[in-house]
Amino acid sequence: MRYVMVQIPESTASSSPAPHSVPTSADVARLAGVSRATVSYVLNNSGAVRISEPTRRRVREAASELGYVPHAAARSLRAGHSRIVLMPAPAIPVGPLYSHYLNELHGALGRLDYTVVQHGSAGLHGDEAARAWAELRPVAVIVPGAGIGPEGVAVLKRSGARAVVTLGPDPVDGAHALLMDHESVGHCAGAHLYARGRRRIGVVVPEERGLDVFSRPRLAGVRRALHGTDGTVTELPLGYDEESAARLAARWRGLGLDAVFAYNDEYAMLVMRALQDAGLRVPEDAAVIGADDLMLGRLLRPRLSTVHIDLPPGRYVADLVDRAVRNPGAAPERQAVLGATVVHREST
Repeated sequence: MRYVMVQIPESTASSSPAPHSVPTSADVARLAGVSRATVSYVLNNSGAVRISEPTRRRVREAASELGYVPHAAARSLRAGHSRIVLMPAPAIPVGPLYSHYLNELHGALGRLDYTVVQHGSAGLHGDEAARAWAELRPVAVIVPGAGIGPEGVAVLKRSGARAVVTLGPDPVDGAHALLMDHESVGHCAGAHLYARGRRRIGVVVPEERGLDVFSRPRLAGVRRALHGTDGTVTELPLGYDEESAARLAARWRGLGLDAVFAYNDEYAMLVMRALQDAGLRVPEDAAVIGADDLMLGRLLRPRLSTVHIDLPPGRYVADLVDRAVRNPGAAPERQAVLGATVVHREST
């Protein structure tokens, strides 16, 4: 075996920057003139000890000057569990309403001193995805939709998760459940159209993968609203693109429909534009209603009727997570939290 010695030129060796020391809480304490315990209380937002606002400000300024941030792993060791709340990244397009809601929830959890981690588990589903989430040892997991089963809940709890919360239509054994009944959204839309004198109602069912967890209950809600009446319901599969909408508009008269519940406001705008381009009048020839009550729907002409969806405040879900983390042995809470009301505008 041959060994080759390489001599590094002096100029090259000396040009490497010296490693910077990582600032510690002791450094912050010295600069702020307080104890390390005070630094910990201030930077971890602990309410266990009363600390004056000038002292808090001095600690924060010292930490900012030094570039110090608390060590999450060390804090987890002291607490006996992590402060990570894991939220799987949505595998489907959730739209502006739910994107805004998830941001609100992130903020509410942050104010309770949790670190929110959004986990992308592409290609993994159900209990297999739960095993991937468990590797991060979260203290809690919030699962939207129907993304987990009882075995997945058990896997997470065995890995140290104190709370698993599902946001979906059905409860899951072992998990807290905030039940979101999207059938009520469709029922509101169908009842509104029928009350406006519409009898042949089309219901858009998006062809985008994964949206059936919302669209199928909404379709069922329209059917329930018209059950026992002289109204009819026609399912309308639709891709989220102008070509698909144009094809629907071209055969509208042949379908004999006089109204459409277009799943949500985004699809409703797409359908309305296509109908108008095909020479149909809204609402005279076709009444159109969406859901989510997006601002853009108010700017259309005619203004878009919609189903306003009430979601639980982000702080409500954050408080549920916090209660479950503090008392992991408590029985799972299960509450219906989705409300739906029609906002009537010119499109119907």
